[in-house]
Amino acid sequence: MTKPHIAILDDEPEIRAVLSSALQDAGFETSCFARATEFEAALRRITPDVCLVDLGLPDRDGLTLVHRLALESGATIIIISGRAQVQDRVTGLELGADDYIIKPFDPAEVVARIRARLRKPASAPEAAPMTARFNGWTAKFDSYVLIDAQGAETPFSHAEGEVLRLFLGSPKRLISRAQMLDSLGGAAGDSFDRAMDVRISRLRTKLGEDPRNPRLIKTIYGAGYIFLGDVTWQ
Repeated sequence: MTKPHIAILDDEPEIRAVLSSALQDAGFETSCFARATEFEAALRRITPDVCLVDLGLPDRDGLTLVHRLALESGATIIIISGRAQVQDRVTGLELGADDYIIKPFDPAEVVARIRARLRKPASAPEAAPMTARFNGWTAKFDSYVLIDAQGAETPFSHAEGEVLRLFLGSPKRLISRAQMLDSLGGAAGDSFDRAMDVRISRLRTKLGEDPRNPRLIKTIYGAGYIFLGDVTWQ
């Protein structure tokens, strides 16, 4: 059985060593990089399941790199940073990160967050369908793109795709925050709630929704969300 592959990008050798050791002890394969250029070159030959990305890189703006990864990679993206301000976390999530861990951290927490992100429901099919059609839209989860009725394409991130697949998998049914936490993984709390709010807002924008009166993704205040489209999978 192939081990999940975790790519670690951090310019501090101590951080790389601690993370790599903890992850390998937990049964993961790891690759470590000190610079963004090395990391990006390696992505041409490796396909990590999770990318741990520090924002304070010596050769590239970490947030720009996170945004590019979110658009071009199918990997889960977890930011690990000493930037603890709420706005830093919000910006990272808005740009496509799946999670945000603040330094200093307990390596065991990082391992737990990664396991939660890689966890799949026991009922998940062996080969999940990758294309869904709904209300004039086509969502392609193999290429992370939305296609409207005129054929115009809009990319979506891995994080947005997780939420969209959850909605499309349970149309016209209430999905609570607790169900989202259980299905998508992560740590309960304000950060998770804010991450969901950001992803849903971005999906509504890409679907051309009126934020004051969305037609497809409805908020049921105090309960969760309902996706009102008619969905067919291919």
